[in-house]
Amino acid sequence: MRDIKVLGPGCANCKNTARLIDEVAKEYGVEIQLEKLESIKDIVSYGVLTTPGVVIDGKVVHAGGVPSKDKIKQWFIQA
Repeated sequence: MRDIKVLGPGCANCKNTARLIDEVAKEYGVEIQLEKLESIKDIVSYGVLTTPGVVIDGKVVHAGGVPSKDKIKQWFIQA
C-alpha cells in the first residue's frame, strides 16, 4: 500500500489533485492510503512552498499545479 499525502490549504487545485490520484489508483489497481494535509506547518515541514504538493511514501514528488493523469500514473509505475 502506498502512503500518499496531498499538501495544500484546501483549494480547488488541491481537491482536484487528490481526486485525480484516487481515480488513477483505482484505474490501475494500486492500493493507496490518501491523506490531505492542510496545515501550513505540515506543508512547510516537507519543504513545499507551492501547492498542491504530493508526498509518496515520505518523498516529495510534486509541488505546484495539478499533476496530469499521465504524471500520476508514472508515480505508480516507478514504485
